[in-house]
Amino acid sequence: MIPTILGITLACFALIQFVPGGPVEQMIANIRAASVARGADPAAAISPAEIENIKKNFGFDQPAYVRYFTWLGGAITGDLGQSYSYNRPVMGVILERMPISLFFGLTSFLLSYAVCIPLGMWKARKHHSLFDTMSSIVIFAGYVIPGYALGILLIIFFAGGTFLDLFPLRGVVSDNFEMLSFPAQVLDFLHHMVLPMICYMVGEFAFLTMLMKNSILEEIRKDYMRTAVLKGMLPKTALFRHALRNALIPIATRMSEIFTLVFAGALLIEKVFDIDGMGLLVWNSIVSRDYNVVMGIILISSLLTLFGRLFSDLLYTYIDPRIRLQ
Repeated sequence: MIPTILGITLACFALIQFVPGGPVEQMIANIRAASVARGADPAAAISPAEIENIKKNFGFDQPAYVRYFTWLGGAITGDLGQSYSYNRPVMGVILERMPISLFFGLTSFLLSYAVCIPLGMWKARKHHSLFDTMSSIVIFAGYVIPGYALGILLIIFFAGGTFLDLFPLRGVVSDNFEMLSFPAQVLDFLHHMVLPMICYMVGEFAFLTMLMKNSILEEIRKDYMRTAVLKGMLPKTALFRHALRNALIPIATRMSEIFTLVFAGALLIEKVFDIDGMGLLVWNSIVSRDYNVVMGIILISSLLTLFGRLFSDLLYTYIDPRIRLQ
């Protein structure tokens, strides 16, 4: 994991150096634009010495490899640097937007697994039945439609766009949120979250359901399941006692995502519902060339992803002890 994270940060840091329009260029452009607004000559608005001072202020007077190791040394101690756009520590900028993304990620994760595993098992038991066919149509319809497009449709039909006015149009709380009692605040927040949560869940919901169904179907066709049934065990009992545990192995791979839920932002969904989450922060940081914020998000998300993979591997050994022997 250590060489992997070093490789990721080094590669991303190197790529960022080739992106034009960094903070130095943006400040110079702003100074020259201000000179044009005053009617002055933009070429004479800033001297070479002042340009060097700007580079020194942002740390760009040093070679790229020196800046990388300076950033890495600070990152090891928890200092991800200063945001150019927000003029605040990067960690504070990230933590400010983390709760809403964590709520979306954790809630959609728990709901998806709580519904998709039983639904996938039931679809496997009712394979080729009317229920299986009709539910597959609904699931695949949800899978193929992008979350942001579904969000627009939900707004049109259920948020006062054209038909019903059952849910708020945008935001995460109402304007009078501070004046409400605590129970009313909770209900208001959940009321705002219904439509965005559906958009967050729709793709993962379809994938997990079909993955669980196909995994169960593969297991119940194996010899050990036939043997269990021939010895007198009920098919339902054999399914829960033997097939389910083996069928959960592919599902365990997706469990690694539990560590990356804090970065569960989706830019277009957040745009549609006017939610200031991690997706919007990543986009704005890239557009504004806020290198420190971009690198901070890359570092944290990469670390969480690697820990998630480790967690997934350990989960395999719990689900199937035979993996320990390999």
